[in-house]
Amino acid sequence: MNIMAEIAILCGVCLVSEGITALIPVAFPASVIALLLLGLLLFTKILKPEHIQRLSGFLVANMAFFFLPSCVGVMEHAPIILRQLAPFLLISFLTTPLIYFVTAWSVQLLIRRSKGKEARKHA
Repeated sequence: MNIMAEIAILCGVCLVSEGITALIPVAFPASVIALLLLGLLLFTKILKPEHIQRLSGFLVANMAFFFLPSCVGVMEHAPIILRQLAPFLLISFLTTPLIYFVTAWSVQLLIRRSKGKEARKHA
C-alpha cells in the first residue's frame, strides 16, 4: 500500500474519533479514542498491520520529535514544578515501576493466552 493511502487510513481513524468525541456527553480525548479504534480495527483484522506498516515505522523512528512540545511545556512551567518537586518526584518514582509491572504482566498474560490458543489448534 502506498504511503498516501496509509496516511489516509490514519487520518480517517482520527477524524472518526473526533466525531465520536463530539457525540459523547463527557469530555474524553479524541487521541485515546483513536488509539482504541485503531486497536479494535487491528484486533478484528479489519485493518492489517501491513496497511499501515511504512507510516507507523516512520512515526516510531521519529518519535523523539513528537516529545518536543511536551518538553517545552515542562520548561515553561518549571518554576511551578520546582515548587512542587517533592510530590512530583514521589508520584513519578511510584507510578513508573507500577506502569512497568502492569505492562509486563499484561504482555505475559497475552503470551500465555496466545500459546494456549495455538496448543488448542494443534490438538
